[in-house]
Amino acid sequence: QVQLVESGGGLVQAGGSLRLSCQASGVTFSSLAVGWFRQAPGEDREVVARINRIGSSGYKDYGDSVKGRFSISRDIAKNTVYLEMNSLRPEDTGVYYCAADPFVTTLRSTYWGQGTQVTVSS
Repeated sequence: QVQLVESGGGLVQAGGSLRLSCQASGVTFSSLAVGWFRQAPGEDREVVARINRIGSSGYKDYGDSVKGRFSISRDIAKNTVYLEMNSLRPEDTGVYYCAADPFVTTLRSTYWGQGTQVTVSS
């Protein structure tokens, strides 16, 4: 059974930093494309950052609003993907979800975590 478990969310002041972790069990992350998505209250879920599976181009992409502030990375040995978030803004508040897929992470990805809350105070 595949499980994705997010951690690292919390309350932080604007300008601060957080690092989210997504640990997988039942599957090897290196064989999957992995992404982070977020959903604010009353808003649609949106992509934050994505990384291709190992063996492909290693391509990473980011949502326009987080470029230059967020960074996605993968630790193969720990079977974990991270989202480093810097210079946080109140508009970054939301539930952050980890997703994984054999091909590409989209809103229709195969595997999803339960989400972790990030709240940025002004």
